[in-house]
Amino acid sequence: MAEQASVPGGRPKRLLEQAREKLRAMHYSYRTEQTYLDWMKRYILFHGKRHPREMGAQEIEAFVSHLANDRGVSASTQTQALSAVLYLYRHVLGSEVGWIEGISRAKKSQRVPIVLTREEVAAVLARLEGRERLMAALMYGTGLRVMECVQLRVQSIDFGYRQITVLNGKGAKERFVPLPEALIPELKQCIVESERLLTSDKADGFGEVSMPESLVRKTPSAPFDLRWWYVFPSSQRSRDPRTGRIKRHHIDPSVLQKSMRAAVLAARIGKRATPHTLRHSFATHLLEAGYDIRTVQALLGHRDVKTTEIYTHVLQRGGGAVRSPVDTLLGGSVAGFAPRTALVSQPTIASAVQGWHDPLPETTHHAA
Repeated sequence: MAEQASVPGGRPKRLLEQAREKLRAMHYSYRTEQTYLDWMKRYILFHGKRHPREMGAQEIEAFVSHLANDRGVSASTQTQALSAVLYLYRHVLGSEVGWIEGISRAKKSQRVPIVLTREEVAAVLARLEGRERLMAALMYGTGLRVMECVQLRVQSIDFGYRQITVLNGKGAKERFVPLPEALIPELKQCIVESERLLTSDKADGFGEVSMPESLVRKTPSAPFDLRWWYVFPSSQRSRDPRTGRIKRHHIDPSVLQKSMRAAVLAARIGKRATPHTLRHSFATHLLEAGYDIRTVQALLGHRDVKTTEIYTHVLQRGGGAVRSPVDTLLGGSVAGFAPRTALVSQPTIASAVQGWHDPLPETTHHAA
């Protein structure tokens, strides 16, 4: 682990421990904590275990350039590494940020997201089972991110007002998304199962669910309250890496990712679709249906509408925007590329997942 690295005097060990404490004080997730500490360690080792106070912009530039040129990492990974190192200087070392601002950042490539058609979404959902099918349908029906879905708390679902409160969204922003009517019975059943696990854990002398320590200090009983339990809890108890206590965590996102991969292959869909593709599909299908882009922006939790506008590029691709010359040459539309029909106006979001359980005939789909 990062804190085990050592140089004369043990300085990196102390420094990384300070970084860990700062990350926890600022309520960063455990995953982000581990990732940032790993990049800080790599930065120190890359420069021969020199103390960061002895280095500056030139050394940071050399490190991120090494990642891109020698390691071939993506722009997003390079940006993640840079963010971790800059966090070290800003928040742990308290360095003046003037010279930091001049460091060049990698330009992230603008890729049009992969989107499934409604028929492809239905084909994938029809090949999923149990919790994985419910989670996938929920992501498509609400636009939740993968971690937002697996970390969903019981109290976040408001059956009365038919809405879900996203408490742990990206950037620690809270937002509301509509609750699909079609998924209510199964979500209620999941909560019943969470309550059963809570009762069983308490009988075994446990019953605590993972929660931010700041909330636990304010309300010690909260981790044992069903309202704070996960809708999709892990099937096994585990030791919290931060506190050492035995708790019930949420289901690992890899469970949904593996199931989704298998379902896409089984449906014979020639697209590299992941659970996050369901979020892309949610946004694109709402725009296709005539929803205002600002509404979609709010549902997705995007800070800038320009991030949401990327889905308009999806709508402008292919036969929906340009008539292919082969259609003119052959005198009609090619199978599978019929002109887009008129958009329906303002459907309910729940209708997007209505009928997802219906089996579809075996068809072969090709990448757009």
